[in-house]
Amino acid sequence: MTSAVDSSGSADAADAGHEVPRQPAGQRAGWQPRVPLSTVTLKLVMAFTGIVFALFVLVHMIGNLKAYTGAAHFDDYAHWLRTLGEPLLPYEGALWIFRVVLLACLLAHVGAAVVLTVRGRRARGAFRRTGMRSLRSFTGRTMLVGGVVLLLFIVFHILDLTVGAAPAASGSFASGQAYDNLVASFDRPAVALFYFLAMAVLGAHLAHGLWTVVNDLGVTGRRTRQVGVAVGGLLALAVMVGNMTIPVAVQLGAVR
Repeated sequence: MTSAVDSSGSADAADAGHEVPRQPAGQRAGWQPRVPLSTVTLKLVMAFTGIVFALFVLVHMIGNLKAYTGAAHFDDYAHWLRTLGEPLLPYEGALWIFRVVLLACLLAHVGAAVVLTVRGRRARGAFRRTGMRSLRSFTGRTMLVGGVVLLLFIVFHILDLTVGAAPAASGSFASGQAYDNLVASFDRPAVALFYFLAMAVLGAHLAHGLWTVVNDLGVTGRRTRQVGVAVGGLLALAVMVGNMTIPVAVQLGAVR
C-alpha cells in the first residue's frame, strides 16, 4: 500500500505541475562517465613507448661511438642531424620532430608507469612478496627508482651537451663544437662517473623493460619468447657497454 500511495503521489505531483528533481548530469541518458584506461592498455602504452626509447638509445649510442673516429667525423655527424630533411624541412626541423615524438613518448611512459605503480600497491595492500632474490626480480623492483634516475640524467644530459647551460655544461662549451663539448664534459671526473653509473642504470632498465615487452605484447611461443628476451638483453648490453666506453676513453686520454 505504501509504495502504491508513493507512486500515485509522485504522479499526482507531476500532473499538478510540481517540479520533479532532475537526475545528476552523470546519470542522464546518452552520457557516459569517463572510464579510466585499463591496466592492459597502460601496459601496451609502456611497451610501445619502451620500444621507441630502445631504438632511440641504440641509434644514439651508434652515433656516440663516432667520437672514436675523430673530431671531424663526429662534428659532421652532428651537423648532418641538424640538416636532415633539407630543403623540405628547415634547419633542425627533423631534429625537432624527433624531440617532440620522444617527449610525447616520455610523458606517456612516465604517466602509465605511475598509474600502474599506484594500482599495483593498492592491489597488494600491506602484504609484500617474499623470496624475490633473483637478478630479474631485483631489476623489476628497482624499475621505478631507475626511471627517476634516468629522468634526472636526461635533464642533465640536455643541459650539458645540448643547451650548454652552467653548471651542467663545461666552461668551454661552444655551440656547434659537438666533439670538443663531449671531451670537455667527460674530462671532468665527477661527470664521467655520473654518466658511467647512469649507463649501468639504463642497461638494467632496458633489460627488464624489454623482457616485460615480450610478455605485454602477448608473445606465447616458447622459442619466440626466448629469442625476444635474448635480443632485448643483447640490445641493453650493447647500449650500456658502448656508452660506458666513451667517458672511460676520455678519462684515459684515448679520446682527445
